[in-house]
Amino acid sequence: MKKLTYILAVLFTFTSCEDVIEVDVPDGEPRLVVDASFELYLDEQPVDIDGGIRLTLSAPFFDEDIPTVSGATVFITNLNDNTIIDFIESAEPGFYTSGTIDFIPEFDTQYELTVIYDNETYKATTELIPTVPIDNIQQGDATLFDGDETEIIVFFTDDGNRDDFYLFDFDFSLFLPSEDRFYQGEAFNFSYFYEDMVVGRDVTIKILGIDERYFNYADLLIEQSEQNGGNPFQAPPAILRGNIINTTNPDNYALGYFNLSQANRFQFTIEER
Repeated sequence: MKKLTYILAVLFTFTSCEDVIEVDVPDGEPRLVVDASFELYLDEQPVDIDGGIRLTLSAPFFDEDIPTVSGATVFITNLNDNTIIDFIESAEPGFYTSGTIDFIPEFDTQYELTVIYDNETYKATTELIPTVPIDNIQQGDATLFDGDETEIIVFFTDDGNRDDFYLFDFDFSLFLPSEDRFYQGEAFNFSYFYEDMVVGRDVTIKILGIDERYFNYADLLIEQSEQNGGNPFQAPPAILRGNIINTTNPDNYALGYFNLSQANRFQFTIEER
């Protein structure tokens, strides 16, 4: 078998013609994809919130265009007092933002997202998850395998009164989930390496508070995407379920996630070394 493999390899090496191989990828029925992620910056004045609700449809693997969803009914309900904040479609197709009332979530409050699309109702429930500030960021001199990576060192102090899960956003659609199991209540630092040239670039590095379920979801999502095709949170793989439930037809489940994170951001400029 080894000899046959070697002969075939030689034949392919010296053959100039190329065969086109067509791969049939099962498309399946399009599913609703909900990207409802909000970042609340309580340490900034005035308090700032970033995010919105993006609705798309799943598409075949090789399709470059992702269908957007217009005409949906979208709102968030504060389950403590049953107040409702409506979200309307913005000038960007498929992206829904709060109307005249800003959506500023509070701690210890359950929020329910409702999306009504194509006569079916989708719901998800979550609450605002706290975080800690970034204490400092420094640029280091270490490298990895290629020798041209850029090291940055992130410093922060974990809150010892709770079990924390974090999602670090390193700009350029680069993410890293982390849990405080090994640094509970301690001042902690770690190195992150940019593989592409970022010298002279201004970057915004964020630390987001997330719950354990979203930590597991983000960890799998980033692993599957390998961060090679843009933002992994914009196109969840069909095999990865989030917290969106179709209450009308459970078999026609949606993809995506509803998440509320307290966040802290740190502006940093990558210098030439």
